[in-house]
Amino acid sequence: MTSGGAASAMANAPALAVWGKTCLVLKRELGDATFGSWLGQAALRESGDEVCVVAATGVARDWIRNNAWRRIGELWAQNDPLGRRLDLKSRLDVDSRPTFAGNATPRVPEVFEVEVEAAAPVAARQGRLQGLQERYSFDSFVSGPANEFAFAVARRVASWADGHFNPVVLHGPYGFGKTHLLNAMAWEAMRTQPDKRVVYLSAERFTSTFVKALQDKQTQAFKEDLRNADLLLIDDVHFVAGKTQTQEELFHTLIALVEDGRRVVLTADRSPTELSEMEPRLRSHLQAGLVCGIEPADRTLRLGILERKLLTLAQQGGFHPAARTEVLQFLADRFTDSVRELEGALNTLVARVGGDIARLTLDESQAILRPHLSVSERKVTVDTIQKTVAEHYALKQSDLISERRARAIARPRQVAMWLAKQITTRSLPDIGRRFGGRDHTTVLHAVRRIEALKADDPVLARDVDLLLRKLRG
Repeated sequence: MTSGGAASAMANAPALAVWGKTCLVLKRELGDATFGSWLGQAALRESGDEVCVVAATGVARDWIRNNAWRRIGELWAQNDPLGRRLDLKSRLDVDSRPTFAGNATPRVPEVFEVEVEAAAPVAARQGRLQGLQERYSFDSFVSGPANEFAFAVARRVASWADGHFNPVVLHGPYGFGKTHLLNAMAWEAMRTQPDKRVVYLSAERFTSTFVKALQDKQTQAFKEDLRNADLLLIDDVHFVAGKTQTQEELFHTLIALVEDGRRVVLTADRSPTELSEMEPRLRSHLQAGLVCGIEPADRTLRLGILERKLLTLAQQGGFHPAARTEVLQFLADRFTDSVRELEGALNTLVARVGGDIARLTLDESQAILRPHLSVSERKVTVDTIQKTVAEHYALKQSDLISERRARAIARPRQVAMWLAKQITTRSLPDIGRRFGGRDHTTVLHAVRRIEALKADDPVLARDVDLLLRKLRG
């Protein structure tokens, strides 16, 4: 090592050491799961006197800033003898500009480019796979009726099977597995055909890099880099809607790849027919391929996702992957709008109690997660639930609090009691009082009865899911 290199290493070592000490304390204070989710993939970058924590994503950056940045600053100040200022950015913030060297052929940033050597281990490739997450694989994807068609199509594309449709568009609500499938396709495609060139990027990255290429008069390099891909994967393509030049470039990129027999997969939050802000030619081209919808996960699928996530967390934390059935059912019924929110709720519980998750009761779980519930959900009252259930079953609200025991009234009453227990923070005795002065044991029986029936009665399960969504707005 030269004297300059030695000096550089000496200058860099203290910053890494300070960051290491900071992380040890944060991991202890936040818990392994929370730390791993938000800070585990962050890196420290140093340039001169500037030191920056680089979060894996913009979402992670924002979470760190809102939930941990003050504490990080305290720990950094305590441990850094040089008193350096610490900054916070995401990888997109620091890696969005193309880098060209000398007279070499200009290329777009490798932050979204995925090219691997056949024998290169994953660990050695991390610097070139910043856009992908290893945890998103086909093995870690839980399939069910809501996503099984999209899952089958994704596996077929990743296997480089003949007779594929082009392009493939996966669409569905936020947080239901589109990005997971896109990542899984990239990993599997590289594993099965290491000599093929895979490019993965978000539509936001496509846009920002294209704009920068325009500014630097490097659009030809941009075009060549994407059009040499054997498989192009673009996440959240709806982001380009309304951006005229970006849409034009994406349209010509798709035409070039499809005509050359190369594969393209995109994700969107809506079906192409609903992307009204998108340029008609591009929208028509997206519709011309295979459009796969991913529906919101049903209860069985949500429970399966929780079990898989708990197993992963247990393996990371070294504890037995068990939790009370009523706790998992509560999570599956409460967090229905996004798989990310569902997994986040389980992360929160494990972060709070760790290996004691198996002993965590339903009431304790509800108390821990109460601050994480949406404002609208916390405002739902028993009275609102009664009115909504009565309207759904074509009854009067007074029927639900009456003494009438006919099945046509008793079952909706039990559903309303179950919903009150799930959505509100009222105790069983309090709920009973609001249903005509009934005893808390009656409410408990209703809750358990609906839990049992939902597993065997698909009509009732759909009714409950519908009511949950309606009450949560």
